[in-house]
Amino acid sequence: MKKTIMRIICVILPLCMALCIVACGNTEKSEGLWENAVYLEDTSFGNGQKAVAVEVKAGEKSITFTIYTDAKFLGEALLAHELIDGEMGQFGMYIKSVNGITADYDVDQSYWGFFKNGEYMMTGVDATKITDGEHYELVYTK
Repeated sequence: MKKTIMRIICVILPLCMALCIVACGNTEKSEGLWENAVYLEDTSFGNGQKAVAVEVKAGEKSITFTIYTDAKFLGEALLAHELIDGEMGQFGMYIKSVNGITADYDVDQSYWGFFKNGEYMMTGVDATKITDGEHYELVYTK
């Protein structure tokens, strides 16, 4: 009888512990703009010589991607880690999605504003040269 009880405990106890760990994990559910976001927390990518911070702001939430890169242009670094998606136009890359969050001007007049240290950029990400320590923002705008 003791052996049967010990076998049950040895099987059930680890199973219960595993369920508790899963249940107590990150339960943050994304809603609204962040519903389809790939990353919900600050995240680092790459291993290049330059470090660039890209803050993604949508609604009331923001996260920062720190990208270590040797890329010459910001767009190249963002595309390498699949952080943005868009299409090429006559003025360069038109960003439609950042971190899985879509902004489509044709649908609801939303777009991704591109800033450096709080100032609106006059170039797109694909034409913006980067140096170590820079800070950019991609802001969902409607």
